[in-house]
Amino acid sequence: MAASMYRVTGLFCRINGIIQTKRSLSFSQTLVQKMTDSLWKLGRLNHVAIAVPDLEKAKSIYQNILGAQVSETVPLPEHGVYTVFVELGNTKLELLHPLGQNSPISGFLQKNKAGGMHHICIEVDNIKEAMSDLKKKNIRLLNEEPKIGAHGKPVVFLHPKDFDGVLVELEQA
Repeated sequence: MAASMYRVTGLFCRINGIIQTKRSLSFSQTLVQKMTDSLWKLGRLNHVAIAVPDLEKAKSIYQNILGAQVSETVPLPEHGVYTVFVELGNTKLELLHPLGQNSPISGFLQKNKAGGMHHICIEVDNIKEAMSDLKKKNIRLLNEEPKIGAHGKPVVFLHPKDFDGVLVELEQA
């Protein structure tokens, strides 16, 4: 009796395992199908942006102490920032400093006196499709139309509350 009970229990465990595996495979196939149905694709990390209270000091640290290749300072009045890019080989750092009183970086630096990570930028192959799709998925966009970003390409920012507190910038690849 005990031996047959173990066989029945073992059989139920194997059947349950098969059912769970089938459910997992079905879920994975559904995810893959949804991802391949998309009209846009997420690309590589383009840069990590860091707000800095002293742009010249930050440039000097990356260039003179770490030996990185650092761009010239570029004003972007439409975004209210000065930008400097630090080349890292596989990606970049973007140093941000306020330009004007209405700069979003001014508010960030008031809360974070020493500066800090401001946002990440990820490339997409079709920014308009990405925006449309994300709106359908109830992701909040901080601008209704793409703006031209520091690389001369269309960009859009996604609300940080929808991404665990991280401000995400999408840039047309």
